[in-house]
Order: sequence, then C-alpha cells, then structure tokens
Amino acid sequence: MRYLIVGCGRVGAALAKLLDADNHEVIVVDENPAAFKRLGTRFKGHVVVGTGIDYDVLKRSGAGRADGFIAVTNGDNRNVMAALIAQRMFKIKRIVARIYDPPRGQMYRELGIDTVCPTTIGAKLIRDVLTEAPWDTLQSFDYGQVTSLSATVSAENAGKRVAEFERPGRIRIAAIRSGKRVRVPANDTLLSEGDEINAIVAPEAISEFATLFETAEPVATRMTA
Repeated sequence: MRYLIVGCGRVGAALAKLLDADNHEVIVVDENPAAFKRLGTRFKGHVVVGTGIDYDVLKRSGAGRADGFIAVTNGDNRNVMAALIAQRMFKIKRIVARIYDPPRGQMYRELGIDTVCPTTIGAKLIRDVLTEAPWDTLQSFDYGQVTSLSATVSAENAGKRVAEFERPGRIRIAAIRSGKRVRVPANDTLLSEGDEINAIVAPEAISEFATLFETAEPVATRMTA
C-alpha cells in the first residue's frame, strides 16, 4: 500500500516509521527539511519538501496513486484543507486528519474525513488512570456520544450470560476474546473467567459499566482476530 503523510512532527514521523516497518510505501511531506531527521537512517520511504495544502506539491508526492492520506501537521485548519484536497482533487479513498478541537470533528466527518482527536483521547486515558477505571478506553464515536470500553471477566462474573450485562440503548457487548479466539456473542453466551469483553457504552452508562465489572483488571489491547 502507498501512504502519503503530511507533517513530519513526532506523530507523523512515528507513523511513517511504523508503516515503513510494515513494508508499505511511505511518502512524507513537510515544509521543514530538518524535520525529516526524525525518520532516522533506517527509513526506506521518500520525503518531499513543501506544504501539504499545495496541489502541485501533493501531485509531485504521488497523491494521485496513494491508497491512504494522513494529515498530522500542528494546525487543524491546515490538516483539514490538506485532507479536502486529497479527497476532492486526488480522489484518495482513505483519509485521516488529526484535529485538536473536538467540536470540529463531527463537521469534518460529515465531509467524509475521518478524524483523530488527541485532546479527547488523552483526556479519557488520564481519567481512566486517575479513577482506576476497570476498563480501557479503546475508541470514541461522534465525540462523546458513544465509547468503546474493554474489561476482563472476573471469577465473580464467570458463568453469567452476556444478557445479564447488557442494558438496552446503554450497554452492548460487541465482542469477546477467549485466549486467541475473538467472537461476537449471543445473548445466551456464557462468560468465562479471564475473558476480555469489548462493550459499546453510552456516556451516561459508564458508571454502571464500572459497577458491573468493578473487580476487573484494565486491559490495554485492542480486540483483533
């Protein structure tokens, strides 16, 4: 896959190195040539000096052949402008922009641009650490309207059915990991001690979810098959 990254700050450089290590073709664009030092000597991708909101720069960077586009400069407006150019002029299907201001996120998503908000993610992670929350915040949708949480099933909850933990419109258990196996549960699926559950939780039900799994250990791994 070919990925075009605009912005070679700490996040952009780290992402570029991760994608490069996975043997993807990576092109990094930044106005400051010195920023490319963050990529290190093992980076096998390409670098282009220029601004990510310049059509000619993106064309020269191979935007017309990119499978994915990521805008991670320090400015929200610049990231969105770059993402819109990638979307509308180069027809790139997979686009992600970093946005620091949470209220802007939904508006940009309605334009077809996926956004990641470090402000929201960081705040939730700090909250979980401070409150010793019995879950791990994995992902948020629609900026606070729904949260994806995970927890580990304790001995006390082992043998109970999934339906006992679900609350209509508030808590829905979406997946269960048992060892290396990940599955979508039915209402009558029995939980076992040590199972990792992933739940979609409404903000007003987070405290209730904590009570249901108050003896669980926090989990730091996303559910992937």
